[in-house]
Amino acid sequence: MATKKDTAPAEEIRTLRDQLNDWSHRYYVLDDPSVPDAEYDRAFRRLEELEAEHPDLVTSDSPTQRVGDRPLDAFDEVRHDVPMLSLGNAFDEQELRDFDQRVRERLDVDGPVAYVAEPKLDGLAVSLLYENGELVRGATRGDGETGEDITANVRTIRSVPLHLRGKNPPARMEVRGEVVMPHEGFARLNKRQQEADQKTFANPRNAAAGSLRQLDSRITAQRPLEFYAYSVAQLDGEDWPDTHSGMLDRVRDWGLRVNKEVKVCKGLDAMLAFYEDIMARRVDLGYDIDGVVYKVDRLDWQRDLGFVSRAPRWAVAHKFPAQEEITVLNEVDWQVGRTGALTPVAKLEPVQVGGVTVSNATLHNIDEIRRLDIRVGDSVVIYRAGDVIPKVVRTVPERRPDNAGEINLPTECPVCGSEILRADDGVVARCTGGLICGAQQREAIKHFASRRAMDIDGLGDKLVDALVDQGLIKTVADLYDLKAEDVAGLERMGEKSAANLIDALEASKKMPLSRFLFALGILQIGEETAKALAEAFGDLESIRRAPLLLFLQVPDVGGEVARAIAAFFAEEHNEKVIDGLLAAGVEPQSNGAPSRRFVDTLTLANFLSSAKTLGMPLSGVGTKTLETLGRHYRHLDALVRAVDAGEGDADTGVKAATLEKLKEGLGADDWLECLWTAEEYAAGLAAKAPAGGADERPLEGQTWVLTGTLARLTRSEAKEHLEALGAKVAGTVSGKTARVVAGESAGSKLDKARSLDVDVIDEEEFIGFLAEHGIKLED
Repeated sequence: MATKKDTAPAEEIRTLRDQLNDWSHRYYVLDDPSVPDAEYDRAFRRLEELEAEHPDLVTSDSPTQRVGDRPLDAFDEVRHDVPMLSLGNAFDEQELRDFDQRVRERLDVDGPVAYVAEPKLDGLAVSLLYENGELVRGATRGDGETGEDITANVRTIRSVPLHLRGKNPPARMEVRGEVVMPHEGFARLNKRQQEADQKTFANPRNAAAGSLRQLDSRITAQRPLEFYAYSVAQLDGEDWPDTHSGMLDRVRDWGLRVNKEVKVCKGLDAMLAFYEDIMARRVDLGYDIDGVVYKVDRLDWQRDLGFVSRAPRWAVAHKFPAQEEITVLNEVDWQVGRTGALTPVAKLEPVQVGGVTVSNATLHNIDEIRRLDIRVGDSVVIYRAGDVIPKVVRTVPERRPDNAGEINLPTECPVCGSEILRADDGVVARCTGGLICGAQQREAIKHFASRRAMDIDGLGDKLVDALVDQGLIKTVADLYDLKAEDVAGLERMGEKSAANLIDALEASKKMPLSRFLFALGILQIGEETAKALAEAFGDLESIRRAPLLLFLQVPDVGGEVARAIAAFFAEEHNEKVIDGLLAAGVEPQSNGAPSRRFVDTLTLANFLSSAKTLGMPLSGVGTKTLETLGRHYRHLDALVRAVDAGEGDADTGVKAATLEKLKEGLGADDWLECLWTAEEYAAGLAAKAPAGGADERPLEGQTWVLTGTLARLTRSEAKEHLEALGAKVAGTVSGKTARVVAGESAGSKLDKARSLDVDVIDEEEFIGFLAEHGIKLED
């Protein structure tokens, strides 16, 4: 006789299984979760523990058995007791009318016929066989007569019940349905595949089919698959209902998922209304469909209508217009976006795709063109879904003509002719003519006027758009030519607003150099980099004329940023706009002299290292060797003489072979000229810099904190003044804080400063401190 101790685990396991199966049914079939995921996970882990302790109590329909089994060598063949037939197609309204008319004529019915309408899911058709409520087999459609046994794989799909719900399931039931992969799951899967450097899937249908045909069901278990039942092929031990819709209701009761869009439509007009509605909503369904399936609802009428060839007379698939078509790529245009990014646009031989004539499609970027190996003249496959922009998804290589032309990234902007600069990651290519490029002009002006840039109060986005639309401005320099009467006539502007704008423009002419540099919208240049440039070079003119190698000596400026700065100032168009700003009276405020700390970094050793970073061909010559040579020879002319002599140097330990490699590198692509220019320019900056003993940045290396409200200057103004003196301004107080400036209503930061014995000064003391260092505030 079993004791309570013997039966307790079995009862708990049974209870947990019933609970987990019920939660799964509500989550995966009804789309109505009843508990949080964490609650489900706790119960699942408890079931796993109990089954591990009592392996004799594990059953095939336990929720724990969905994880997949050992890999198969091959799929077994399954012969369908009832063939899985295909459907006839209706491609337009008239063909659907013809279908309805044939049905009514064969049934000798005058009035409208009731049909079950359902989305035609774009996945893989499968058959599920249940015996006494338990799933015993899953099979693919195959050729309709014979499929493949994929039982181990379908068991991993959460919306496939391993055991039917209810106390009296049918003795034998074969349900047919479609396995699909939702869009969200498809995106996650492809992301995982890409991160694992594995092949990505072309579309959700391919992903679903590939997942179901895995010999290792553990892989299938990791794929986001869903099952939707749409018919029953066999039913033993249970009376058949009168209608197809009634059968679907019964299938739902047994725990199988039926698409919630399924609807009974009475007559042709209702069928067409369903078709138009579902086609309009298809992009929001979350899974792919390629049409609508209509089935005569009454099962006795289905039997009367019978079959023709390999398709039932009582059903039809009303297909959507094709989403994919083949056409020819005639040429590629490069469009420039509002941020300067270049996007290739395919110019196509016009073709109907999804009911719309398509003559343009996106190609994303040059890397995508290379990946797909697309050339002008190729036959290409175009994909369009709903209102999604058509895109080229692949070529048809066997149709490639002999004269197919390679597609290359332009070297100049097609709008303004400025240089195209590509980031080191190689993904985005951008136009460097931000100040004058017609495609970027609105964004350039809005950025220039923004609060953290030139802070032109009153010049909002809508006013910028109006000024551009009216032809009053083309570049940022034109802003300073505006007259109050020009602006007052615009919509929502009056004399007072216009006068205020002119005053704001006048006030902006005295902005700090760092904010002016940021306002120019140079690629890769944020506020901090702009500050570093201003502090290093000291004035705008020195930055404008500086050679590339010098930018790499600025703190936190790498090769990509240095190239962007140099490319911007090398553009004649940008220079003209800057000249226009200066001529209009804009005077970027600066200390007028380069930083001594920066000038001290302008050494031959650093220039050689920077040249290698930027691509000077020096195979086999390491950075340490270059630094050794730079420190030893100090000046380029001495190094060049040593290189020309080609003799090893005992003092440096550099061999003759190394000098020969250096000679080759210096002779390639004008690198020697580049180094000469950098050295000469550095000498000029050194002459302007403060003497070595002078310290123009007395707070260098110190961290200050601002807290409370300041009466005579804003927090950002105080920060700018401190940074100009070399301090770093932090948001929190620590033991490393040099000093805290406390305004009115200073709170926890002041308390912490006192607890750490950090020096604290009030606003008046702070203003006096600034005055001592040459920064006087206006009264």
